[in-house]
Amino acid sequence: MKPTYRITEYGSFVATDSIYGYTKLPQKTFNELKQFILMNKDKADDALEIMGISYKKGVGEVITAKNYVGIITMKDGTNIEILPKVCHHTGDNSEENTKKLLVRMLKTLKKSPYKNIQTTNVNIEKMNIFEIFIRMFIEEVFMIVKHGLKCAYTTVESNENSFKGKLLFTKQIKYNFAHKERSYVEYDVFETDRPENRLLKSTLLLLFTQTKLSRNKTDIKTLLNIFADVPESVNYTNDFSKCVSDRNTKDYAKALIWSRIFLEGKSFSSFAGSDIAYALLFPMETLFESYIANVIKKALSVDEYEVSTQDRTYYLFNRPNEIFSLRPDIVITKRSDGRVYVMDTKWKLLSDDIANYGISQADMYQMYAYQKKYGAEDVTLIYPLTDMISEPDNIEFISDDGVIVKVKFVDLFDVNNSLREILVME
Repeated sequence: MKPTYRITEYGSFVATDSIYGYTKLPQKTFNELKQFILMNKDKADDALEIMGISYKKGVGEVITAKNYVGIITMKDGTNIEILPKVCHHTGDNSEENTKKLLVRMLKTLKKSPYKNIQTTNVNIEKMNIFEIFIRMFIEEVFMIVKHGLKCAYTTVESNENSFKGKLLFTKQIKYNFAHKERSYVEYDVFETDRPENRLLKSTLLLLFTQTKLSRNKTDIKTLLNIFADVPESVNYTNDFSKCVSDRNTKDYAKALIWSRIFLEGKSFSSFAGSDIAYALLFPMETLFESYIANVIKKALSVDEYEVSTQDRTYYLFNRPNEIFSLRPDIVITKRSDGRVYVMDTKWKLLSDDIANYGISQADMYQMYAYQKKYGAEDVTLIYPLTDMISEPDNIEFISDDGVIVKVKFVDLFDVNNSLREILVME
């Protein structure tokens, strides 16, 4: 069984002897990871780096995790996990709790195959991220099976002892001239042999050889019995191109995304590498934004508040044309009096030791524009909790023309209580 090497954001790998504060990788794995980073340097979203490569005196080459979390699986089966760097006011930020948090965050992403994972009956803390993703696929296939495998008509040509379908006269004369009792016919068979099912069957067979968890193996065996009459896919690309997306196959959508990842090594982020089997990596900025917006929507009464995400109501300038669209992450409107509250989420660890705590000037310009355009009661920047801020409850910036930008921190391990304090709207 190949090992899993794990770090958190801003953690680093080295290939030299074990050094305190660094995680050691075998030289071969280190080189493969370095090549992967260099190949994908320009592919990350919004110019964010997947990882940084540097040289430190006395240490050597160092690979540091930046901005992205998830898993990179090498073709030899070695796994590299990158977990979020999360602070907790009780200090209980164990790897197990961090993995559970990552799964909860993934479930809030729009247009992703993560929403249906059932974490209550699965020991997430005992799995590496790759096994969690396998589990997600299994859950999706169980949902398909619950509603029944979709069938399709397949045209069959056959020399039969009884007549059915349509007689093929040319072949009847050719093959049955001396056998009048037989009929060379063409007919349709309604069966489970369709591209979607073939791809799922092939994915199950592949994952059965790759999973190391007995629970996953047992469930894959159960599913393979249900897919017993479905042949394997012999051409993944061809079968994916033939998949039908309609209301009859909507249950298949998420499972087929997983199939494409596992069978073709294609991730949701288009990362690639010659020695990489899978690279399932996610920008923490996007995960944080999605998770906070999701929790806020659930926390506020629909009857009292309207919550809009990535709102596009206003432009910075309106004449001669509407240009420079404003897109705050979260806009909350109180239905009773129309008061507006604007929030932006930022995945960044602030610190007392940095000028303005590390808040970017561009972000403050943005918040100023939001207050002016939306006439907002409050504009708030939301950051993850950090232990590098001594007085996190008292940070706000006030301008002479009445704009107040509040800075708030969220404990992601106690997100509901953290946001409850932020969402105090008189």
